[in-house]
Amino acid sequence: MNSTVQKLLNDSNVEALMLAMGKAARTAASALAIAPRETKDQALRIAAEELRRHTPTIIEANKRDLTAAEEAGKPGSYLDRLLLDPERVEQIAKGLEAIADLDDPVGSVIAKWDRPNGLNISRVRVPIGVIGIIYESRPNVTADAGALCLKSGNAAILRGGSDSHHSSMAILTCLAHGLRETGLPEDAIQIVPTTDREAVGHMLRGLDGSIDVIVPRGGKSLVARVQDEARVPVFAHLEGVCHTYVDRGADIDMAKDIVINAKLRRTGVCGATETLLVDKNAHEDYLTPLVKALLDAGCEVRGDAATQATDERVIPASDNDWGAEHLDAIISVKTVDGVDEAIEHIAKYGSQHTDCIITECIGTAERFLSRVDSAIVMHNASTQFADGGQFGMGAEIGIATGRMHARGPVGLEQLTTFKYVVRGNGQVRPK
Repeated sequence: MNSTVQKLLNDSNVEALMLAMGKAARTAASALAIAPRETKDQALRIAAEELRRHTPTIIEANKRDLTAAEEAGKPGSYLDRLLLDPERVEQIAKGLEAIADLDDPVGSVIAKWDRPNGLNISRVRVPIGVIGIIYESRPNVTADAGALCLKSGNAAILRGGSDSHHSSMAILTCLAHGLRETGLPEDAIQIVPTTDREAVGHMLRGLDGSIDVIVPRGGKSLVARVQDEARVPVFAHLEGVCHTYVDRGADIDMAKDIVINAKLRRTGVCGATETLLVDKNAHEDYLTPLVKALLDAGCEVRGDAATQATDERVIPASDNDWGAEHLDAIISVKTVDGVDEAIEHIAKYGSQHTDCIITECIGTAERFLSRVDSAIVMHNASTQFADGGQFGMGAEIGIATGRMHARGPVGLEQLTTFKYVVRGNGQVRPK
């Protein structure tokens, strides 16, 4: 933390503090934009080793956060997201090293062509500038977001949840060490040092032009506030109402495996399937075993009339269930008249996050993949693969469901924009 920011923190002047952070980040972004890959990668690897060396310190800081969360009555699932232990710290360190191993997108040529007048034109990736990330209780996001921004040549202003404040600051200390050791500006990765909610409002207003884009990572209320109040572009999704459609051409054993994984592997992630659609033309052979497998695995099933008829344990679905993000061991199940009705249902109730078809019929699969307008569409695979790490992107800063610039997992390439580089040999434009 630079001396100006520290003084403003001591003075409790939140607005001046945030503006100073923005100015420092903008200066740091200029240096990062031209930093060589080797330097950025070395900073990440040094930070990873620092995380390992300071694991006891990080866990001690995390205990302070856990104690406060327990006293506040937070549920067990929340405490699990907050928890850091030696294994999780090691995973964070390995995550930094994995990002260091990825290709550097900065400076890569997306396309190039020659004009008849001899001009050579290239479209080249460049950093966006300053990324503001607002997130909740997961302290590992501090490392993931900071590392992705650093590798893509962007400065980061991080605002973690108040419940993970001590954990995040301990992780930041390790990231800052990597920056110092390689001669990169420490202000390249900053964490808002106050838990005052006023700071979030200043970030959403852009810090007097310093922030180029905001990425919220958290629950529906956080994302909704960011989308409502932000005065700068936002990469985000509001809800993950994901669907799995089992077509009449599906392999039933494959379908059962995928559906159970897509719903129950982790029920609280945004890529978890929330609604199962089953082709009614095959429901006698498909619907009953699918519903039974879910119920036997401990999942509450809320279904339409056909689904209720398969098992007395099925609860009648309400109209609200079709657009619900349950984030729990609950699934909505409906029968549909083939792939076209499945596509219509997803268009009406989905959130354009991730949707999947299970079928052995390639023609039906291609119809679904081309016509479902979601950020991620899948064929014969669990929706829980909707993750930047699983896409080979090292990590992600979040999932975006908008149509401008970034869509789907926001990784290194999505944290860049581009510019045109034009090379000539004396050309002038005719009058």
